[in-house]
Amino acid sequence: MSLESLFSLKGKTALVVGASRGIGLAIAKEIAAAGAHTILAARSADKLAEEVAALKAQGYSADSRSVDMADSDSIRAFAAEFRGHTDILINVAGTNVRRRMQDYTKEEYDRILGINLHGIFELCQHIGGGMVEGGKGGKIIHIGSLMSLLGIPFLSVYAISKAGLAGLTRVQAAEWGQYNVQVNCIAPGFILTALNQDMWKPKHMHDWLHGAQANPRMGTPEDLAGLAVYLSAPASDYVTGQVIAVDGGYTTTANWPFEPAY
Repeated sequence: MSLESLFSLKGKTALVVGASRGIGLAIAKEIAAAGAHTILAARSADKLAEEVAALKAQGYSADSRSVDMADSDSIRAFAAEFRGHTDILINVAGTNVRRRMQDYTKEEYDRILGINLHGIFELCQHIGGGMVEGGKGGKIIHIGSLMSLLGIPFLSVYAISKAGLAGLTRVQAAEWGQYNVQVNCIAPGFILTALNQDMWKPKHMHDWLHGAQANPRMGTPEDLAGLAVYLSAPASDYVTGQVIAVDGGYTTTANWPFEPAY
């Protein structure tokens, strides 16, 4: 198999759920560039129209759909159109509220888990189930978090959802491997997006990051897109059940002030 064919998605249909901005949009652009007919999905398809037009102007195949991952009826309607016709499902949709654990409301708890975990589970039942029934295999990629691997303060409900995605990844991989469906999870590190940019404005946050990981810079959504293409392509056909951190080394390294005298 040639290098080009290892990473080609030509002839594939990919659903990128949560593709209106940030990580989801960056991934959708690269999946389309790799040759897949790419469906950009989010709550408001109107927001995606400009991005779809831009992709088509570059000669790529793309379309958009509306889906609300907090609404079972919306998920079922969306899945009904694509069940049995999807080769790649990438779940990026998510939400977050940062609070002390004791301060979360029941409504916040239910909404975060509903979008980040329950909705994704339900969508996978339909789309993943279609991959199993179709007999052609497929790829499912979840976008987890550092919370899929460790704990950071003030993210307790978010951590439940993202740790749950890591567990779901492993079980889906175990159940569906025999049907040639590979399931993996990308765990982003500190990625600068419109949703968290205010939190990262203070200098002390960057000073802390500089000492916390091998690569001291913030990540970008584009830093994740290449891995998403790899996990969607034939090159990763023997990779499944993995939670892969894209985090500048945060989960595996630490800096310190010591330097050798000579």
